[in-house]
Amino acid sequence: MSTVARPTPPQSPATPHILDNAAWAALTGPHAPFAERVGRAARYPLDVSPFTALADPADPRAWDDLAALVGPGTVTPVTGAKSAPQGWETVQHGQGVQLVDTALRAEPAPEAVRLGPDDVPEILDLIALTEPGPFLPRTVELGTYLGIRHRGRLVALAGERLRPPGWTEISAVCTAPDHRGKGLATRLVRAIAAGIKERGDTPFLHASATNIGAIRLYESIGFTLRRRSDFLLVRTPGARQEQTA
Repeated sequence: MSTVARPTPPQSPATPHILDNAAWAALTGPHAPFAERVGRAARYPLDVSPFTALADPADPRAWDDLAALVGPGTVTPVTGAKSAPQGWETVQHGQGVQLVDTALRAEPAPEAVRLGPDDVPEILDLIALTEPGPFLPRTVELGTYLGIRHRGRLVALAGERLRPPGWTEISAVCTAPDHRGKGLATRLVRAIAAGIKERGDTPFLHASATNIGAIRLYESIGFTLRRRSDFLLVRTPGARQEQTA
C-alpha cells in the first residue's frame, strides 16, 4: 500500500469543495439509496444516521424543504450552517473540525474482525461507554466496520460513515477505557483507510473542535486539518404533531 502523501488539490476560492457539504454530497451520491428527500433537503433514515443536509444552507428554500421533510416542531441536526432562519429555534450550536488524509500509512490489521448486524448490540454498548458520536441500529449498513476483540469482548471499533464521491469518512473510532494506550484505535483507522484507498477513495474524518486529544492523534498519524465547521441542532417551526390513538 502506497504511503505517498496526497494533498487536496488546490481550488479556486470561489469553487466550493465537495467536503464543504459532505452530507449532501453523500446523500445525493453514493448514499443516495439511503436518502429521504424533499427538494433541496435530504436525510438518512432515523435508524441509520441523524444527519440531515441542505443543498445550500444559505438558501431559504432549502430550509423550507427541510421543514417539510422532518415535520413541524421537530429537533434535527444541520451541518454547514452558521445560523437558522427566523422562526427556527436553535437548540444547540457547536463547532467541529474536518481532517483529510495527506500522509496516512494505511495497512490491514490482522486481528480486526468485520462487524455486521449481529454485532450491533455489542457495538451500541461500546458506543454508550465511550461516546465517540452517534451510532444507531442500522449505522453499520453505511460501510465497513471493523472491531478488535479481547477474550471475545468487543474492545475497539472504527468504520465508515459519509461517502461523498471520491471520499469516505472514518467514524465511530473508540476504545474501551480498560484497553486504551495499546494503539488499537490507530490500527483500526489504518485498516479502515486501507479498504477506502483500495477502492480509490481518500479518507477524511470529523472531530469536535474541543477534542484536542483526538485531533492531535489524527494529525500525528497523517491527517491534516482542512477546515472548521459549524453544527446546529434546530427545531423546525410550528407546533409538534401529537400522536393520536
